[in-house]
Amino acid sequence: MKTALVTGASRGIGRAIAVKLAQDGYFIAVNYKENTAAAEETLSIIRAQGGNGALYRADISDGKAVSEMLEKITAETGGAEIVVNNAGIAEQIMFCDITEEKWDRMFNVDVKGAYLVTQAALPFMIHQKYGRVINISSMWGVSGGSCEVHYSAAKAALIGMTKALAKELGPSGITVNCIAPGVITTEMNSHLDGETLDLLRDEAPVMRLGIPEDVAEAVSYFASQKAGFVTGQVLSVDGGITL
Repeated sequence: MKTALVTGASRGIGRAIAVKLAQDGYFIAVNYKENTAAAEETLSIIRAQGGNGALYRADISDGKAVSEMLEKITAETGGAEIVVNNAGIAEQIMFCDITEEKWDRMFNVDVKGAYLVTQAALPFMIHQKYGRVINISSMWGVSGGSCEVHYSAAKAALIGMTKALAKELGPSGITVNCIAPGVITTEMNSHLDGETLDLLRDEAPVMRLGIPEDVAEAVSYFASQKAGFVTGQVLSVDGGITL
């Protein structure tokens, strides 16, 4: 059984991805930072559906913690063939109010975290001559979001990382792809009021907001054999809102 590491898998999009990949037959390494109860709930859902996995607590912006997590995953499963860099933070704030600390924290989690996790997971993939790296960006990484400059910049950086790494790792049998979700009904967007959500819904040609499972289905495709000839791509799962 192949292993899939999903970062930030305790809730929202990460949980949906973990559950879907478990349905696809992967052993799921459920990464989380703090909320053990929520991570255990993800694992319970996976097991209730006949899947399997284990919890791996680590702050992905901490290089030592990431190294220890991958060492543990390798010792217990052999190594992760699939890495989904989903963990991230977001914030709405005027550009002039973004402090250096806020800017650094955004990049430490959303970009450095993906770098650390991917780099730590690569030796096993390269040895196997097989792997899938899937980065979760955002529609704002594609088009930019007002009052979310640091978030947009970090998510755009993930897209650049995806394209460059796809070229570097292709000869090793490893594909690297990216998903750019639109407005997804998760806790991260719970701060948006009903009027704002209605406006965003109306902007999407499909006339609805996304659900975490929409993103999970796209991840399932990129992780599958069907996507073996697809790399360096950015798939917008946004209901057409960025068209």
